[in-house]
Amino acid sequence: MELGFHLPIFDIDGGTGAIAGELARVGAAAEASGASWLSFMDHYFQIEPTGLPAEANMLEGYTTLGFLAAHTSAIDLGLLVTGVTYRHPGLLAKIVTTLDVLSGGRAVLGVGAAWFEREHHGLGVPYPPVGERFERLEETLRICAQMWDPAENGPFEGKHYQLAETLCSPQPINRPKVLIGGGGERKTLRLVAQYGDACNLFGTSPEDVRHKLDVLRGHCDDVGRDYADIRKTIIAGNPRPGPDNRDEFVRAMAPYAELGVQTVIVTPTTGSPAAWIDGMAPAVSQLAELG
Repeated sequence: MELGFHLPIFDIDGGTGAIAGELARVGAAAEASGASWLSFMDHYFQIEPTGLPAEANMLEGYTTLGFLAAHTSAIDLGLLVTGVTYRHPGLLAKIVTTLDVLSGGRAVLGVGAAWFEREHHGLGVPYPPVGERFERLEETLRICAQMWDPAENGPFEGKHYQLAETLCSPQPINRPKVLIGGGGERKTLRLVAQYGDACNLFGTSPEDVRHKLDVLRGHCDDVGRDYADIRKTIIAGNPRPGPDNRDEFVRAMAPYAELGVQTVIVTPTTGSPAAWIDGMAPAVSQLAELG
């Protein structure tokens, strides 16, 4: 099992002027730890699940990833769940391609249907009903696949998006893997089976994750997809550093490893996420022993 880090909070010790330096240290700490994944949120206002108000610090995600691309050399980079409503899909494919080229082939497209209504209305971004958002998500996945096919520069005609050309030059160094976030059993996990390279589930309990993976397996059977081809990842909160706490965390992850979960993603919430990552670094080798 691999370890990844996801940073949802930008209220950094030292204030706004300290954010850039701390994020550079985050990149260095994450790579030194041997972790395989570093991500941020795709939000413009802070979200309530972090325990902070909407007015708390939040950076634009892809700009932040571009900064981290220059401060890392090996770790995969992505937004855990890019909101499909925030960027036209042709532009999104170009943005992710740019990240891939400038990072040397390390970009991952994490994507989902979006949900935070307040920031949509607050910044004037249209917020369609949930059914339409999923339709747009599926078209976005198809558009990205077409733009990342060097043999296909032709038009795309969809219900919500029409592109006269799907030209994308340069092509990505490595075709970005597509990670679809969420555990919705009827729509989200079907999209994972049909279009995704990876899923991301909430690590609420081994029983819940087992059920979601069983649903995913069923969708794979329905669409003729090999279930084993899909990377299984979970997000597992913010464990506390320190030897005893790390050991407890690794023991709690063992049942997920037995289910076939390959990556567990954790979230620092301290004012110095780089120091928190340093404290969690020994868990990388411990998790690797789980398989």
